[in-house]
Amino acid sequence: MGRVTAEGRRAAGPHGAAEAGGTSEAPATAADEPGGATDTPPAGPSDTAADAPADTPWRTWRDAAEQALYGPNGFYTRPGGPGPAGHFRTSVHASPLYAGAVATLLRRVDAALGHPDELALVDVGAGRGELLTGVLAALPEEVAARVRPYAVERAPRPQGLDPRIDWRAALPAPDSLTGLLFANEWLDNVPLDVAETDADGVPRRVLVRADGTERLGAPVDGPDADWLARWWPQAVPDAAGPRPAPGTRAEIGRPRDAAWARAVRTLRAGLAVTADYAHRRADRPPFGTLTGFRAGREVPPVPDGSCDITAHVALDACAGPGAELLTQRAALHALGVSGGRPPLSLAATDPAGYLRALGRAGEAAELTDPAGLGGFGWLLEPAGGTACAGLLTSGRSD
Repeated sequence: MGRVTAEGRRAAGPHGAAEAGGTSEAPATAADEPGGATDTPPAGPSDTAADAPADTPWRTWRDAAEQALYGPNGFYTRPGGPGPAGHFRTSVHASPLYAGAVATLLRRVDAALGHPDELALVDVGAGRGELLTGVLAALPEEVAARVRPYAVERAPRPQGLDPRIDWRAALPAPDSLTGLLFANEWLDNVPLDVAETDADGVPRRVLVRADGTERLGAPVDGPDADWLARWWPQAVPDAAGPRPAPGTRAEIGRPRDAAWARAVRTLRAGLAVTADYAHRRADRPPFGTLTGFRAGREVPPVPDGSCDITAHVALDACAGPGAELLTQRAALHALGVSGGRPPLSLAATDPAGYLRALGRAGEAAELTDPAGLGGFGWLLEPAGGTACAGLLTSGRSD
């Protein structure tokens, strides 16, 4: 899926149907993740663009995106500027109904945990704190008084943010919190490597320069090759069938799997949720989804810090034991967000109320549109037992 641009248009991804997404990121790394930029490319095919500056280092897409997004003066870390909302709209920016739905989910988590004295709300990839601000405003006073909100975000703390919000650059310690962890469109910006099939049907790591010039490097091997074979088999030669066509691409999601597992481990008990534009094993896009966004428009993914760099998420690969996968449409419907029109009779008795209700219905329709934001995936993973399992699928209510 593409992102919803700041102009409100739904942008089409480079190799797929028009869909939506976008957010800023927080760090979540694991010791077993591959990494390390290199200035010397492995042996491989010649450059795809021979006019690239000779002194520009070749890097894997993962290393290049890490630097472009989160390095000094990176797209998300440079001081000042409008923040993510100045470049694209997420569900959070589309309507306060989204924060209201997260507040409803937090209340269900609170009830399932027996109303603890301190209830954590962790927003991973918090942007400028818009979601936390909206959730706190939507909570009843009794619940809000027990909530401890955490914003996990690499960018500096915004001025004027609610002082109750604990702003930090890294996740809290493992097994330290009880409550809800919510990551809205975060994993799509966790950098990953890209593989492309060469003329012999061998998936090779794609190397890139800061101007976006690409070439193929060494064959994908080790844990990354194992990940492709399990989770993106369309990009791997199959002895029982035809080889992948040259140019077939895949995005190796292992760093995202590790990032999500670390995020879930933050909770001693509760529920971890990530919402993102996603695909599943059976329908991985044959040419990948890597793209860029800047100033409200989709642009080529050039890793020079000038644009957002994003790719869809293999949420099924991220899912741990007991996790559930839903569409955003199904999740929001379960949380009371519906795009149904108000009754026309209300227009006669309360015209102003009818217009307000009509506006809310329009916002809800955008959030739940199956061809747009409603087609996002929600991954829900309980932590510390099953108390928070099935909160959106078991028929429970507040």
